[in-house]
Amino acid sequence: MSSAEVARTAVGILGNIIALFLFLSPVPTFISIWKKGSVEQYSPVPYLATFINCMVWVLYGLPMVHPHSTLVVTINGTGFVIELVYLILFIVFSNRGNRLRVIMIALVEIIFVAIVALLTLTMVHTTQRRSMIVGTICILFNIMMYASPLSVMKLVIRTKSVEYMPFFLSLAAFGNGIAWTTYALIRFDLFITVPNGLGTLFAAAQLTLYAMFYKSTKRQLAERKQGKVEVDLAQVVVTAEPMDKAQNGGGGGVHEVRRT
Repeated sequence: MSSAEVARTAVGILGNIIALFLFLSPVPTFISIWKKGSVEQYSPVPYLATFINCMVWVLYGLPMVHPHSTLVVTINGTGFVIELVYLILFIVFSNRGNRLRVIMIALVEIIFVAIVALLTLTMVHTTQRRSMIVGTICILFNIMMYASPLSVMKLVIRTKSVEYMPFFLSLAAFGNGIAWTTYALIRFDLFITVPNGLGTLFAAAQLTLYAMFYKSTKRQLAERKQGKVEVDLAQVVVTAEPMDKAQNGGGGGVHEVRRT
């Protein structure tokens, strides 16, 4: 094995590790969703985009499509299972409208990939042509996966808050993009280089927004918490006031409390 192949394998393994962190980075978000019993304003778009992205990359990495791509299959197969779990949790904790929408989109994605796999494996007879067809589709969906947080970025700019843009997801996406771009450049693979190069730029933009609005987010959360405490104290005062009157205001106050 040449030194280039050794380097490529090493970077690929590193890419697998970073990508695993990328797939697992939303875990704190879903723990929060589990505790609150609601997805609140979190968007399912990044998870739907990553779900179909993993499926098409597993197809691309199969020996009958693009030989010598075991590392592509292993990490994207793992990612497929993880994203499926996220989508199930999203469905469970969404309202009826969002629940049906997520289910329908996920089913359409599965059917689409199944059709692509069937047509490619039965009608195209060389790995070179199969790689070109599936690789082109992979580029589109990989870019969609990396660009999917754009809707969240729009929310961040509008609200000046990064509350609903998970930091570790953006950081892991940035590291993942760098690792897989390097992997693809060692033995040039256009279909891996293009989407991951763009993905690195998208992730860098998200991290930039996080740095810009981190302080304003902390301020908003602190103000919200302070406002909640003030409301709770006001409720305590309102609740305690009739009791004070009943105890200190004589018989009329007692009779009034009993009538209510």
